[in-house]
Amino acid sequence: MIFTINLKLGPGMNLREHHFARARRVKNEKSVVGWSLRKQQAPAGPVRVILTRCMAGKGLDGDNLQGSLKAPRDAVAGWLGRDDADKSIDWVYAQAPAPLGKGFMTVEIQPIAEGGAL
Repeated sequence: MIFTINLKLGPGMNLREHHFARARRVKNEKSVVGWSLRKQQAPAGPVRVILTRCMAGKGLDGDNLQGSLKAPRDAVAGWLGRDDADKSIDWVYAQAPAPLGKGFMTVEIQPIAEGGAL
């Protein structure tokens, strides 16, 4: 299953902001992702979750990409009813270009069969 979520994500760990502003942003990101997934049935068993940040520009390096997707990751894990460190979730991070001013993200959830094959 694939979800497209209209959410402009920040530049990850390089974003310098006041701690109250950061808390508001993280709360908003979790809320938007959570509301986008709420009507769907969460799959049971092992899954691969592909989080894709779609923004204009040159993109982020690996650690900032993961940092920018931390709140959405927490929201997806909560929807799945698991901790984000659960070994039954294989997290994959990606980024793709988007038109200027049209930032969004996608969440793709794929069941993993026994033995690790999709």
